[in-house]
Amino acid sequence: MTGPDVHTASGRRLGSADPRQEGPVDLRLVPPALATWAAAGLTLGVSGRWAAAGAVLCACAALALLAGPRVVAAARARRTGVAGRAPGGQPHARLRTTAAAGVLLCAAAGATVAGLHGADTRSGPVPGLAEEYTRVEAEVTVTSDPRKTRPRVRGDHSTPVSLLLDAEVDRLTGPDGTVSRLRTPVLVMVSPGAAAAEWQRLLPSTGLRVSGRLSPPRHEGERIAAVLGTDADGPPQVIAAPTLLQRTAGDLRSGLRKATDGLDPDARALLPGLVVGDTSRVTPELHDAFKATDLTHLLAVSGANLSILLFLLIGPPGTALRSERRGLAPRLGISLRMTALIGGGIALAFVIVCRPEPSVLRAAACGLITLLAIGTGRRRSLIPALAAAVLLLVLYDPWLARSYGFLLSVLATGALLTLAPRWAGALQRHRVPPRLAEVLAAAGAAQAVCAPIVVVLASRVSLVAIPCNLLAEFAVAPATVLGFAALAVAPVSMPAAEALALVAGWPVGWIASVARTGAALPGAEADWPGGWEGAALLAVLTTVLVLSVRRLARHPWVCSAAALLLVLAVLRPVPLTRIMTGWPPPDWAFALCDVGQGDAMVLAAGEGTGVVVDTGPDPRLIDGCLRELGITRVPLLLLTHFHADHVRGLPGALRGRDVATIQTTSLGEPADQAAFVRRTAATAHVPVVPAVPGERRRIGPLDWRVLWPTAGTGGAVPAFVTEEPNDSSVTLFVRSGGLTLLLLGDLEPPAQRGMLRSYPALPRVDVLKVAHHGSAYQDAALLRSVRPRLALVSCGTDNPYGHPAATTLETLRAGGAEVLRTDTDGAIAVTGAGAGLRAEGRS
Repeated sequence: MTGPDVHTASGRRLGSADPRQEGPVDLRLVPPALATWAAAGLTLGVSGRWAAAGAVLCACAALALLAGPRVVAAARARRTGVAGRAPGGQPHARLRTTAAAGVLLCAAAGATVAGLHGADTRSGPVPGLAEEYTRVEAEVTVTSDPRKTRPRVRGDHSTPVSLLLDAEVDRLTGPDGTVSRLRTPVLVMVSPGAAAAEWQRLLPSTGLRVSGRLSPPRHEGERIAAVLGTDADGPPQVIAAPTLLQRTAGDLRSGLRKATDGLDPDARALLPGLVVGDTSRVTPELHDAFKATDLTHLLAVSGANLSILLFLLIGPPGTALRSERRGLAPRLGISLRMTALIGGGIALAFVIVCRPEPSVLRAAACGLITLLAIGTGRRRSLIPALAAAVLLLVLYDPWLARSYGFLLSVLATGALLTLAPRWAGALQRHRVPPRLAEVLAAAGAAQAVCAPIVVVLASRVSLVAIPCNLLAEFAVAPATVLGFAALAVAPVSMPAAEALALVAGWPVGWIASVARTGAALPGAEADWPGGWEGAALLAVLTTVLVLSVRRLARHPWVCSAAALLLVLAVLRPVPLTRIMTGWPPPDWAFALCDVGQGDAMVLAAGEGTGVVVDTGPDPRLIDGCLRELGITRVPLLLLTHFHADHVRGLPGALRGRDVATIQTTSLGEPADQAAFVRRTAATAHVPVVPAVPGERRRIGPLDWRVLWPTAGTGGAVPAFVTEEPNDSSVTLFVRSGGLTLLLLGDLEPPAQRGMLRSYPALPRVDVLKVAHHGSAYQDAALLRSVRPRLALVSCGTDNPYGHPAATTLETLRAGGAEVLRTDTDGAIAVTGAGAGLRAEGRS
């Protein structure tokens, strides 16, 4: 007998224990785990009084369920004088009652633990001092590795990169000299400074003395009581060295980083992240590519890392108890019991090296679930194991109940255990090769259950996630194994570790190429309503699609049409896009891209060729605009000045395009953004040259002259009205056939007046790119002199600066200009000349 017959003949509710047979899924631990999870998540955000009330209520309800039948039976016996059987005395009824009571008791436990953790976070003087933004001196113990924040564009500047460290305050000295001893979790935010590199080398368990200002956490219900802000002008004051265990783990991680120093930039950044979750070298552009393709799970420590190591040791799931095991253990003559001990040791070492943080503990738990599968070969035991892991981890650390990462990990694991095997079987019945069916089913199941949660976080859906995960999957295992080998060998022989890292760099480079290629596709991501409403909508549509697959499979032409539409949505060929959207219009000469609160323009210079002026604040937006315009070659990319809302999108403009030269203003301020431009250009091997005052250039139909900044004495040195970046904006007077344009950058009135004095006979222009996003600071004499027919304003929707100003718009319209703005009209394209001059918005 095989299959269901074996389980039927066994006489057991869950079937035979034969590891080669699959029985009914055991779901008994799922309700208690969900109850614990839900109770902990709800209780963390409430006061201790309400948490206690909820726990007591659940416990009382559980006791009532357990004692109720006996109380009823006793009361009946007193009335009748005859001992009776308690209601619900049937075995199945008693089991249901006991199960319901167990669920309530688990909920009470979750509420109790979460209430205690929440109360502990809110206790002590730290929360009150944070509400008053008090400056304090504290002794703290570091509990995480330092991590960098991502720079964000705010207005015309980019927020500096800070270091974040999780820590616990052990001793606090208030402003009045009061000393308190406590254990309160805080987030230490270290502002950039001369000693930032020394702060970045700190290890968990290090004791520090820190002076700084406390502030409340950004969101209520966080695991921290406050944010402690300090600066890195001086080195950290270490008062206690890290433990031996953490020093050993730090040395191993440092050895892996050193072993990867000779690899190309992508492999050097990704290999430590893939192996131990060290993403300190991953650039924002590479991270965005992984995010667009839903490959970010490869950059975080996950159960997959440990699963690969255990797979190497024991072999494929379901073979651990058989003579035909294919792992290293049987080939080395290691017994099954010793193999299990070695597997546990590997899991412990994994936790130590990758830090015993909640995410790492979650990964270890998921890896141990895989160890259970490998050891028993019974898939039906995995759901109870997953439920038990959730229950125990939430009781250990109730903050996991509010972690999106924990939710995604559990959902993905559950999908792989439940949906993936069924989908793989269905694919095999349609003659798909077994291995390919398993891979397709795993990727599809994980994406189906995780996509709604991703929508909550990012308000978008990746259309390339499944193919990119499929293409990257076969490279993950060799990269992980070789990476761990390099990690282990580095303390003994660095040349051997470098050789292993070099070989590991090949599959890692492939993964990076998949991410970058997938993210570069025009339709890699699709906007989707955010929040839980958007998640619910996507979940409903996914469910409908899954339920309809069986019917759709009977109509191959429907499936082929759907696949073709998906491919077209991802590739978005320019001719088809123009037919469907009507944008950009044929024969466009100038385009003002919609990049939010920033500037980005394109001058048509031939088929697929354009001169780009500024790149806006977001690489994704300028890349999308250039793709819609069909620009693949950029003979010149001009950055008018170095404010972030004009230059931060530079990586997007360079992505996948042949850029010959980058030209900039001569004033290198702000210094950090000028350095960003030089660094980005050097990475792309594009030369950077300054704009020469008064220079003239011609490319294809374009002919332009640099009007500002003007030349100083002798014409050799630029003469700036001020050292202010806006007033150093490179200003162009452009002719494109019969069309004339004046592009003012962000010139302020002093520089506008200076330019008018240098060129008093400026002719009337067809198109004016209004300076500084249409702010109120404009020189009326300049606007009257050029009398534009079209005035174009680049500004962001609902921007906090009031751009464009009503006075500026009134002045332009009074001079006879037609005004268009990107916040209401979207991207704007200009066509024609003379009487045929026309501007068309994309919205």
